[in-house]
Amino acid sequence: DLSVGSTLTSFFLVCLSPGEIVVNEVNFVRKCISAESSQDDLWGKLICTNFKVSFIPQDAPPKQKSQLSHLLLGAHDIPLTCLEQVVTVNDTKGKKKVLGSNQKLKFNPTELILYCKDLRIIRFCFDEAGPESAKKVCLAIAHYSHPADLHLLFGFEYQGRRYHESKGTPVGRVNGSTPRGGLQTPIFDRSSDWDREIKRTGASEWRVCSINENYDISPSLPEQIVVPVSLADQDLKLYSSFFTGNRIPLWCWNHPGGSALVRMASISDPLQQKKIEQRVFTAITKSHPQRSDVFRSDLDKCLPNIQDIQSAFVKVRQICVIDPFEESEERWLSSIENTRWLEHVRAFLKHSAEIVYHLDGKNASVILQEEEDRDLNCVVSSLVQLMLDPHYRSLIGFQSLVQKEWVKAGHRFLDRCNHLKKNYKEESPLFILFLDCVWQMMNQYPAAFEFTETYLTVLSDSMWIPLFSTFLFNSPKQRAQHLMDFAKNKAIPPGEDQVVYFPPVWDWSQQFSTKDQTLFNNPMYIGKGAACVQNGEVKTFKRTKKNYSSTLRGTSASMRNGVKGADETLPRRGSLVSELKPDFSPVKDESPSERFFRDWFSRPADQQGLLIPLLIPSHVALWRLFFLRWVPEACIPKGGPVTAYHKLSQLVDEIDILQSQLRQYKGPSPGSMPLPSPGGPLSDQRRMYFKASSPNDPPTPPDFLTSSFPFTPMGNLCRRSIHGTPISKFLNGARIWLSTETLANDTV
Repeated sequence: DLSVGSTLTSFFLVCLSPGEIVVNEVNFVRKCISAESSQDDLWGKLICTNFKVSFIPQDAPPKQKSQLSHLLLGAHDIPLTCLEQVVTVNDTKGKKKVLGSNQKLKFNPTELILYCKDLRIIRFCFDEAGPESAKKVCLAIAHYSHPADLHLLFGFEYQGRRYHESKGTPVGRVNGSTPRGGLQTPIFDRSSDWDREIKRTGASEWRVCSINENYDISPSLPEQIVVPVSLADQDLKLYSSFFTGNRIPLWCWNHPGGSALVRMASISDPLQQKKIEQRVFTAITKSHPQRSDVFRSDLDKCLPNIQDIQSAFVKVRQICVIDPFEESEERWLSSIENTRWLEHVRAFLKHSAEIVYHLDGKNASVILQEEEDRDLNCVVSSLVQLMLDPHYRSLIGFQSLVQKEWVKAGHRFLDRCNHLKKNYKEESPLFILFLDCVWQMMNQYPAAFEFTETYLTVLSDSMWIPLFSTFLFNSPKQRAQHLMDFAKNKAIPPGEDQVVYFPPVWDWSQQFSTKDQTLFNNPMYIGKGAACVQNGEVKTFKRTKKNYSSTLRGTSASMRNGVKGADETLPRRGSLVSELKPDFSPVKDESPSERFFRDWFSRPADQQGLLIPLLIPSHVALWRLFFLRWVPEACIPKGGPVTAYHKLSQLVDEIDILQSQLRQYKGPSPGSMPLPSPGGPLSDQRRMYFKASSPNDPPTPPDFLTSSFPFTPMGNLCRRSIHGTPISKFLNGARIWLSTETLANDTV
């Protein structure tokens, strides 16, 4: 109907970031909202810039209340780096083509389908658009989403402009003013960060060594490396040539009992292997107060490889996002299990728990060995530290863990994310696998983590926004070289801090408002000094010196109410998932590791102590927010875990207000910061996203709350217009929904 298209006479201007230019555009484009009817579709302009694909609707849609709003990307924007496939379709000729860079298109497209790395699928129709204009914009999107070189990614243009535009203006405060542009997260690009970590973990027999300054030894290791005190620099230089990639062993963490976690590449010279290993092992043994033996774990032999992980991810994405959403939950759940994604998640959690046993239960130092020490070691070393050390379960601690064990340890983000779309064989979602493992632990121990699953999901999305130095490079040396060249090209003064002129992702004020960042805060978190209620009294939690020792135990999910389900199973040797007796009585022929895990699960949980995840299939679940947030059919209105989050946030905000009023009544204690009063001028500084409810608020959750919150599946390609899904498929979410509804309806 031409009359529909002819009414499109006025458009909103596209919002451009510094350095962003419009490359191509086409008018009278229809963005498909429903697969069955065009009734809800949006009409507007499709634009390709050097940063993103942007759709500008003719009629401004009503702003979604309480939806996460990105400061640099609109609701209909997709960064070019986020595009997995650009598919053009001609319905009349029955033709379809996947477009790459510099390709020709022999037909006029009637549709454009964009498959995104954050699992969105967006469809545009050109039935009213000019055929040549439509073809040009499709080719432009394909071309600019396949950059020929790393320095062509938009971040290099954007950060150069941003740096010069911000000169002379005060740096924004990020969670309190600190040096380095307000960043609190250690970057581990200077000795002082490593020294603090050595001191924090009590690793007195380890030292910071600078033999890799200017990346003289290895391009993939950081310039500062923590090594045993007993190993001299000249010996390390000598040994380095025998390791794959010259990667000498890298210290990760120290247990209060003295055991150390170390990661290491394999030794490439078989003739020298035994001699070098013996010297390294001896030095690590000497660093232990009890001189205990070192346990080595070869991850290449016992965990899935990067191709297995990529294959499983492609399959699970196919089932969750691309295939029709199954009505039969049995078939659907079986299909998910058959992808092996959850099996791989379990394998990494299981192996990490076994390493925890050696470090904590046996007080033995552990070497994680992998051929190149840049993939599987990143996942396992991070998970082990997350299980053992509550510091890494705080927001700043977690970010420092990723910086230390992934960014500085030389994980190949450029290749594994395939930002340049050149080598698909090297692509593998190891970082997403790690975040999924973290979510599994959060799901089982909801009060142990300062951050939320929204934070984890946003962090995964940030991998596809090429504006931050965190996820763009393959190694510390590559990062240093590119940023040095970048500074020269953009006339940035020599000696300027790289964190200031090309910031990491950890400065969240680059992407979100202070209000939206409160969605990262977990209202249930029991942190250092956090207040908790015991027997009706508010008590302050205090950490003991044994905060991650084996004397601190936890309880399984079903034991928290003092009842163990008949089908509950707990870790044992080999599988870590064999069933123990309900009364936790000793098992015949029990091994030391079996006893360690049985003891751990038999005692009350300490959210600030050692955490070990349950690994039976019923406890390792699909991360629904990540995999299903864009699927309209899977979206539960007023349902999902967010309903509990909403109610808890309101309660925590109410407690904060009452404490603030109490302090004002008593007078402020020395060093305390009064919290703002409700509705006061500083209300945006409150730490919870949802504010305390008033008597006038309705008892049910607000309409905008869905299981996809704070994201919305609206506008993502769906297979049919039926919304909602069998509630039993999301029983956990449904249970929370019902309980919070009941809670809200109760009158006191």
